Amino acid sequence: MNRATKLKLRRSMRNRQRRVENAAQRAEASFDSHFIDRLERLLDVKRFVAGWLFLVITISILTLSQTVNLRSFYSTFGPVAGGTFNEGMLGAYSNANPIYATGAVDTAASRLLFAGLLKYDEHNRLVGDLARDYTVDKSGKKYTFTLKPNLRWHDGARLTSKDVVFTFKTIQNPDTRSPLLTSWQGIVVSAPNDKTVVFTLPSALTAFPHSLTLGIIPQHLLRKIPAAQLRTSSFNTTQPVGAGPFEWDSLQFGKASGSGEATALLSFTAFENYNGGRAKLDGLVLHVYDDTEKLVAAYKKKTIEAVAGLKNLPKTLENDSSIYRYRFNTTTATMLFFKTSDGFLKDAAVRRALVLGTDRQRIRELINGSPRPVNQPLLIGQLGYAKEFDQSAYDPNAAAKALEQAGWLKAKNGIRQKDKKPLSILVVAEEKPENERIMKSLQEMWRGIGVELMYVLRPPTDFQSSVETHSYTALLYTISIGVDPDVYAYWSSTQADPRSSNRLNLSEYKSAAVDAALEGGRTRQDPLVRELKYKAFLKAWQKDAPAIGLYQPQVLYISRGMIDGLSEHAINTDADRYYSVTNWTVKIGQIPK
Repeated sequence: MNRATKLKLRRSMRNRQRRVENAAQRAEASFDSHFIDRLERLLDVKRFVAGWLFLVITISILTLSQTVNLRSFYSTFGPVAGGTFNEGMLGAYSNANPIYATGAVDTAASRLLFAGLLKYDEHNRLVGDLARDYTVDKSGKKYTFTLKPNLRWHDGARLTSKDVVFTFKTIQNPDTRSPLLTSWQGIVVSAPNDKTVVFTLPSALTAFPHSLTLGIIPQHLLRKIPAAQLRTSSFNTTQPVGAGPFEWDSLQFGKASGSGEATALLSFTAFENYNGGRAKLDGLVLHVYDDTEKLVAAYKKKTIEAVAGLKNLPKTLENDSSIYRYRFNTTTATMLFFKTSDGFLKDAAVRRALVLGTDRQRIRELINGSPRPVNQPLLIGQLGYAKEFDQSAYDPNAAAKALEQAGWLKAKNGIRQKDKKPLSILVVAEEKPENERIMKSLQEMWRGIGVELMYVLRPPTDFQSSVETHSYTALLYTISIGVDPDVYAYWSSTQADPRSSNRLNLSEYKSAAVDAALEGGRTRQDPLVRELKYKAFLKAWQKDAPAIGLYQPQVLYISRGMIDGLSEHAINTDADRYYSVTNWTVKIGQIPK
């Protein structure tokens, strides 16, 4: 290879090397421009995006915080709709049909399931339930009711005036064997159209509307059942259909699942189409117990939230700070009735002396809850009540003097005698701890004025028999007066007659003046006229002293904390605690302030 060729070859190799170097430089420059520069730009973008994200997150947190603060400013935690309320009761379940229901559990179930023409409100005043309004004619004998529109039974069927007529005609049928038969005899019930019901009474009776809180039963379900078989129908126990605030869900007998020692579980769900508006609760369950200890144990285990049917708070619950006690004064009166047709109790002077010798305040102190006093045959606050006719206050000296003036002198044993007969009285009472306390206290008081008191406490069945047959000299008993002051049944001489269907004049008290006053008071619509009539009655009653008024019994209802929607007021029966059940709540949630 000559020198020229070698030089040419070297130049060619140098040129190739330069081309390779240039290509490498171009590749490096391209990498820098396409990747490194873009990576740097991407990092710049990420920093920008991160900044915005931080700003957005910060604003969101501030907005959320502001929303929470505003919500807490405009709202708070409180009772809200929903949930199921569990209530425990003493007793037994047998019949929810309102034309048969008598026991505490039966009447409670009936009140939840069925609606009447009228009901009692939170002031214990009559207001419309199924009825929109009513009128009374001038004679006071004809009551015309107009039903609310669009009334429905739990099964969706229409409720009309025909159902109302069916209810009361069923009661009036002797084959039905309803305990309400006597109360509805002689009353004509008719329905001129689907919205109107007319009651025609044999005589004027101002208190009649108070009879119409009774639940109405469905004609379309019961009309084909023979009256004699109605009492044993499954409708009464496992398939009731009403128009009340709650409808039937289920019944479990025995030691039902989750009920502890309950003998029965009655489950109800809110009725969507109740005429008074759907209940706030979704459901309500009655846990029925046959023993106080089991009932209390269920409360302590939190199986139930409330307890009904206890006379007093059990000692095992006295230190439970979660308990709220409701005490409802009832429109009933516990009194000591003198059989005015018997022996020395025929003498009004002796009866007045016994009134003077009774410390009624001391007796009330023996009863838990400090019950209201009963000082006359009308309750405090009732139409016609006048303090001037209260019975005389405790004055043992005046009592002793009155007995001496009546010819009853003290013997060596301290007991007064007249015609060699001791002033000795036998009192019959029901077997209850509070009654025994009353008897012992009264025994001591009367011994101080020279009167011997003997008493016998009888079990419920035997005691009721004594009441019905008037087998006593004196009787400690509680009568139901109600909202209206019509006490005709207890003090009219017509009700002392052994042939009377009820014979509720327990004192066998007879007074022509009282009969006239009571008859006038119950037949007049004008409140002022009624007050005037009752004034004559109270004046005669105070003078004749056929009984000693003691106290108004109370209904005790305990719950785990206050029940929103329930407040204390006077009630007529235990079941009247449900007067506001559509407003009860058990759940807590956020509500507007």
